[in-house]
Parts: sequence; C-alpha cells; structure tokens
Amino acid sequence: MAQNERIGFIGLGIMGRPMARNLLAAGYALTVWNRSRPGTNALLDAGAQEANSPREVAKRSEIVITIVGDAPDVEEVALGEEGILHGAHDGLVHIDMTTQSPSVTRTIAERYAEAGVELIDAPVSGGEQGAIDGTLSIMAGGKRDVFERCQGVFDAMGTTIVYCGPSGSGQVVKLCNQVVVGLNNLAMSEALVLAAKAGVAPATMIEAVSAGAGSSWALQNLAPRILANDFAPGFKIAHQQKDLRLALELADQGHTPLPGTALVHQLFSALEADGMSEEGTQALVKALEKLSGASVSE
Repeated sequence: MAQNERIGFIGLGIMGRPMARNLLAAGYALTVWNRSRPGTNALLDAGAQEANSPREVAKRSEIVITIVGDAPDVEEVALGEEGILHGAHDGLVHIDMTTQSPSVTRTIAERYAEAGVELIDAPVSGGEQGAIDGTLSIMAGGKRDVFERCQGVFDAMGTTIVYCGPSGSGQVVKLCNQVVVGLNNLAMSEALVLAAKAGVAPATMIEAVSAGAGSSWALQNLAPRILANDFAPGFKIAHQQKDLRLALELADQGHTPLPGTALVHQLFSALEADGMSEEGTQALVKALEKLSGASVSE
C-alpha cells in the first residue's frame, strides 16, 4: 500500500541500507543520497530515486532520515553548504537516527527552528539484524506532535518505538542503552574468563547461567560467537567507542560518575591499540584473556 509521505534517506551503510529497504517495502517513495556508490546503487536497484545532495533530498521530501557516522557528519548533512537546511520548506521534518551528542542535536534543532524545520532525534538499538528484520528499538526526542506524525515511518523500521521527551532526549536514552550494553558485555566476558581459569567449560557455564537471573542478550548472543572464535562485527569496536565517549562526555557535563563505563572504554582502547577497531564488540573478551592469561574460545 502506497504511503503519502515522501521520504528522503541519507546514509546507506550497514544500518541505513536495510532500514531504507524496509521503507520501500512499506510503500514509501524514497529519495536517497550517500557519500559512496555501493549503498546508493543497492537502493536504486530496489526502486529508490537518487538525489545529488542532502539539499536536494530535502527539497524532494516531506521527511528526511539520516543515519551517518558522528556529530560532525550530522552537522555537515544538516547545516553544510549543500545541507538539509538549504532545502527547507514548510512541513519538512528531519529524523536523525545517528547516535550522536545530545547537545549537538539541540543546536541543530535551534537552527532548524529559524527555518521552520522540525528535528526528531531517533537513535536505534538492535544492530544490523534488527535493521534487516525491521525490529529495531527506536528512542525518539523532539516535539510529541511531530513524533506522532512520523509514527508510520518508525513502524516500518522498528517494533519498539518510545517517545523519550524534548529534543536530545532520544540521544540521552540511547547513550544509557550503550552504557548497559557495554557493561553487560564486560560481565559476560569476565564470566567466560573466570569459568575457563577455574576449569569449567565456558559452554557449560553459558548453558547454566542463560537459564537464570544472570542471563543477558550478550550471554545468549555474543558468548557463543566468542566460543566459536567469531569476532566479525555485528557492531564494531570503533562504533562502540564513539558511543561510550559520548556517554562519558554527557556524564562529565553533569558531574555524573560512571566508573564501569570508563573501565569498558579503557579496555576497548587497549584493543584499539592492538589494531582491533574493526572487530565486533565481543572481542572485549580478548582484553581480559590477555590480562588473565586465559583462552575461552574453542
């Protein structure tokens, strides 16, 4: 069934590409722009139209979605010389699904307000598979009425869509999510190393603990991959580090101590120093293996 809103999509990487495909599958007319050709070509083959710049995407759309690298990338596609702002028109909404700084989000929203453009910050959780399956968790900040207008667009990409509050609130909640993800990863990795060092098969530990109060997404999904020596990224260390840095910056602004988050950030830094930035976040266990002299993978 065709949808009324014309959608623009900027950022056709690991996450953006399947998210855009799901919008096409839901019947939305889609105009895309990406810095590299592979992502663009994949969407053109699926039925999208191409624009020459973020500005042109905005001119041809009622809602523009972005999911790019970090705050500077969002600022460029939003406010740069060929940015969304310069394609502004009445009723335009920009949904930024990048995980980035809440303060930068609010700054962009203020600039947009002068031109009558609305910004919704709506970072996601669920990884590449969630993007493919359309089961992402979406955390949205901005004006509630604008959020409600975009509900159908969100429904095409996710299954848990939560309005979190004013501009920047979605980013704050996403950073809280990344704190929990990072510490769960550390807890899982420590349990694997402890089991191995104490002479218990890590696979046995996983089976037992997964059935009780100690279970977690990390234990059920990442731990088996570690045992299979599979460190391919569902989510890269480099990306996790960016998110943890943002969380620590936000915490510093409010003098909020996050000792566990700081520790995980430092352990990942050690892995980055060893050239592992492109590995999956389950490689956190390697830092603990190195410290303990243990090996948990099969």
